[in-house]
Order: sequence, then structure tokens, then C-alpha cells
Amino acid sequence: MNQNRKQGKTTLIILSLICIALIAVSIIGSGTTSPVTGFTGMIITPVQKGMNQLGAFLSGFSANMTDAAALREENIQLQNQVDTLKAENSKLVLNKEELNRLQGLLELKEQYTDYDTVAAHVISKGSGNWFTTFTIDKGSNDGISVDCNVLAGAGLCGIVTQTGPNWARVRAITDDDSNVSAMISTTSDTCIIAGNLQLLDEGTLSLVKLTDDNNHVHVGDKVVTSSISEKYLPGILIGYISELNNDANNLTKSGTVNPAVDFHHLQEVLVIRTLKEYIPSEGEVPEEASGSGQSGTTLTAPRAEDAARAAQQAEENGENAGQENAAEGGQENAAEGGQENAAEGGQENAEDGAQAQEGGAQ
Repeated sequence: MNQNRKQGKTTLIILSLICIALIAVSIIGSGTTSPVTGFTGMIITPVQKGMNQLGAFLSGFSANMTDAAALREENIQLQNQVDTLKAENSKLVLNKEELNRLQGLLELKEQYTDYDTVAAHVISKGSGNWFTTFTIDKGSNDGISVDCNVLAGAGLCGIVTQTGPNWARVRAITDDDSNVSAMISTTSDTCIIAGNLQLLDEGTLSLVKLTDDNNHVHVGDKVVTSSISEKYLPGILIGYISELNNDANNLTKSGTVNPAVDFHHLQEVLVIRTLKEYIPSEGEVPEEASGSGQSGTTLTAPRAEDAARAAQQAEENGENAGQENAAEGGQENAAEGGQENAAEGGQENAEDGAQAQEGGAQ
């Protein structure tokens, strides 16, 4: 312990003497201290240089760490901005597409200004990729009823088959159960546009029973609804002929039609609330007239004839009733034992029969 103290004192004394000597040398003059200064510089300068480099490195490292944290924070903010812009861009794209569809629907509405129309959104559809049957978000509360024509794209889409207060079901013209009476716009030759599931993948409709005696109908001609159609309003665009062939009977033609509606991407439709006023031909009784029994209905010629026949039948029935009553009355009174009463009973019953005859004729 004492020895360690002695060594420490010795070291302290030596260092103190060195410091005093250096101070003395620095005081004496530069000429005398130049060798010592040079020697000291050779030792201290590299150490100072290393310390400066270490300090610069540490300072740069600290700055880099600070910058990296700031960059990470900025990157997170920029990524959030990018996500927000992407969402806004997607929304703008959807809005633009919807705007284009609504503009197309508006243009379609302007083509049929003579009809009362209302726009609706498609809210569901049947199974499969094609809109053969679908449901819209408007119904009887909006003035839509069964047999209302439905438009989309550039032309006829289908017809309403069922309604509810705020919904309606539509059968598209692509459905197998659909048959539309149509005609060629350039020649007025009539035909039938039928739904055909086998042609759906090709995106076409079936054209059958085309009467084209003069061969004036060609591929590319416009097909519209016919004026003789029972439920479809006349002049509505259906599509354009894409293929045409002669039938085996050489009397009619058949082919395919490219529809004016994209039945693969229906989203909005235009419903015509104006119903077709169908006037049946002579001898034909319309479906809606049979069994209706509504008052104030004007009789067509066939129905007037039916009424006349009914009156004649009633008159004949009255005559038969009179004769039968007369015979029965005579027999009953004769059985009671009086010819006189039989004659009177027969006469009275005959008068009743005559009255029945007059009532039947009325």
C-alpha cells in the first residue's frame, strides 16, 4: 500500500516537472521550442485528426438517424396520401362511368319523348352471366305496371312481367320465353325476334319468319318493334341484322340480330309507363277482354255478334219454356178431375210462357 503511494507520488512529480519544463520552454522563445513543438505536433496532430473524424462521423450518424426517422414519417404520410388519391381516383372513374351511362339513358329518353318514362336501377338478376330476367328498384308506386316496355343502352331491353310497390321484375328479350313482333325499318317486312339461350354466348338474338319476297333485306339493316305487336310499342330499336339465310320452305328467312343493348352489363334502365293500346283484328278476342266483365266497355264487332246470338237463344228458350209450362199446367189440372180447369190452367201457363218469351227477347 505504501509502495503504491510512493509510485503515485513519483509519477505525479515527474509529470509536474515535465509540465514545468514545457512551460519554461514555451516562455523562452520560439527558436528554442521549435524542435519540441515539432515533436509535440507529430504526436498530437494525428490524435486530433482522428478525434475530429470520429466527431464528424458521430455527428453525421446522428444526423442520418434523425433524417431517416423523418423520412420514414414522411414516407408514411405520402403513402397515406397515395392511398387516398387512389380511392378518390377509383371513385371518380366509377362516377364517370355512371355519368356516361346516365347520359346515354338521357339520350335514349330524348328519342322517345312521346312516352312517359321513368329511370330505374337494376338491383338483382337471375342466375347466369346474362340478364335474361332481372329486378329493378321501381314499382307500382312509381306508375309501373305489367307489360310496360323497358329500354336500356340504345334500344329495347325487355318487358315488365310482375310488379310490387317498390320493385318490378323484367323479362329481357334474350329470354327463351320472349318473342317480339318486329319489322325491318327500311322495308317494313315483318319478322319475329326470339330469345335463344344457345345464342347468348355469341351475344345475338334469333330472327325468324322474315317475309322478304323481293330480297330487299340485307345484313346491317335496322330491326325495330312492329306496329302489330300486342304489347310492345312500335318503332323501338331492337338491333341490327348480322346474318340472314333462306328457310327450307323458300318462303321465309331466318338469321341473327346484334342487339342494341349490352345484356351482360345492365345497371340502369328506362321504363316506359305508357302501355300499348292493342286493337284486335276481326274475329279475335283480346286476352284482357275475356272474363273481365268491366262496365262501360265498347263492344267490338265480334262481341256485338255474340250478344245478338245470345238474345236469339234467350228468345228460343222463352218459347220452349212457354210450351212446357202450358203442357204441365194442363196435365196437372186434368189429373185433379176437371177439363175446364185443365183448359184454364193451360191458358194461364201459356200466358206465362208468352211473358217469359218477351222477357227473353229483351
